Amino acid sequence: MLSYGEAEHTRMLRDTIARFVEKEMPNERVQAWDRDCHFPKDVHMKLVELGLTGLTIDEKYGGTGRDIQSTITVIEELCGRSLSVGGMYIQSTCYAGLNIAEVGSEKQKEELLPKVANEGLIFAYGFSEPDVGADLASVRTTAKRDGNTLIVNGSKRFCSGAAHSDYIYTLVRSGSEEERYRNLSLVLISPDSPGVTLSQQQTLGLKGGGTYDVSFDDVEVPIENLVGGEEAWNNAWPMLVGPGLDIEKVEVAGMALGIAAAAVKEAWEYSQERVQFGKPICTFQSIRHILADVQTQLHACRIMTYHAASLLDQNADATVETSMTKLFVTETAKDIVLKCQEVLGAYGYVTDFNMERLVRDVLVMPILGGSSAIQKNNICNRMKLPR
Repeated sequence: MLSYGEAEHTRMLRDTIARFVEKEMPNERVQAWDRDCHFPKDVHMKLVELGLTGLTIDEKYGGTGRDIQSTITVIEELCGRSLSVGGMYIQSTCYAGLNIAEVGSEKQKEELLPKVANEGLIFAYGFSEPDVGADLASVRTTAKRDGNTLIVNGSKRFCSGAAHSDYIYTLVRSGSEEERYRNLSLVLISPDSPGVTLSQQQTLGLKGGGTYDVSFDDVEVPIENLVGGEEAWNNAWPMLVGPGLDIEKVEVAGMALGIAAAAVKEAWEYSQERVQFGKPICTFQSIRHILADVQTQLHACRIMTYHAASLLDQNADATVETSMTKLFVTETAKDIVLKCQEVLGAYGYVTDFNMERLVRDVLVMPILGGSSAIQKNNICNRMKLPR
């Protein structure tokens, strides 16, 4: 089925990615990546060669021009097969590309954006901390200035892909504790810097890039790595809550959509191959009703995701729509995948089938990029519902 308002070049892109997935990401490799928590850097670099990491970057910096709908198309297709590849694609194209394009200094744009487009530069987010989740203004990791050097101390949690990143895009408290929203800065920290320690967390899903605890012990960072330049010191809050936040919500929706679409495809095909009582199980009304439900839910998810992406391509104020999309698509995708697992019965619980991995991966989607509770608050607040 076609995506919402999908242009011809986006349809061609979807076909290209589908062929790429079948060739470079066969199921047996994907299962090994998931089992070994392996990030296939070679596959990432082939995406770079195709020019796909340049979809969020202006031509003047070596990209193909900012195209959110096409970016979401790539995310959907990749994540439907493997988060080992799809997740790290996001951390290059979106975490690095979109953030630097939006809030980086001109010098940072000239230096880093061509590396995203042509070398697949990867950022990991260093936002959450052991005691800080949604309330990012309460971060305790600090940065103090010593001449042209920043000294960073503290710890971060849930830093996806940190070991494979070129920089950790780190939120720090750079002023007094009392001025919650006027004491924050963003700093680029290499995970190879002296004083940086990574500790991998064991997670149910999200294999491949891995998720890490990161500690900073008197880590020295050049002032040039202050995102936005020196004038951005203590000014990270508006950089965090700008349009990039809306795009992140749609990125996660695209991930969930891809996972859900893969689950529907597997259940649809399995129902025609599995024979019980002398007939394919797709002939039984209970199975047919499940499959009708998930196809309908998937269609609604696709419409919402690409409608939100189209608004972002128009630079519209889409905070409400993107929160609705993140909320609806991730929660619905979880429901879709669990229903599809029922169609496979016991086979949906074993690692020989993709469904088991899809279940593990979809469960975190309502949490990533701002939980469902946060999105509900956003919707009510932005629509001015009295408190």
